[in-house]
Amino acid sequence: MTTEEMFGYEEPVFIISVAARMLGVRTQTLRYYETLGLIEPSRTRGNQRVFSRSDVERVQRIRNLMDSLGVNLAGVEVVLK
Repeated sequence: MTTEEMFGYEEPVFIISVAARMLGVRTQTLRYYETLGLIEPSRTRGNQRVFSRSDVERVQRIRNLMDSLGVNLAGVEVVLK
């Protein structure tokens, strides 16, 4: 059974270190994107960030806009909102 079958698309299941590893970025990058309002991961009762597959795909879109198209973070914010 895959994670897609076990958990819903919006279900927060990945802690920040796992999400960062999946995306090939540093945890600080994900925190920075959250500070800018580009992503909004869920929080546990202990205030840990927990990411859903939807969050991970959103970061993939952000990275694609930046890496492939040369859009800066301000441009990414405009495109995604």
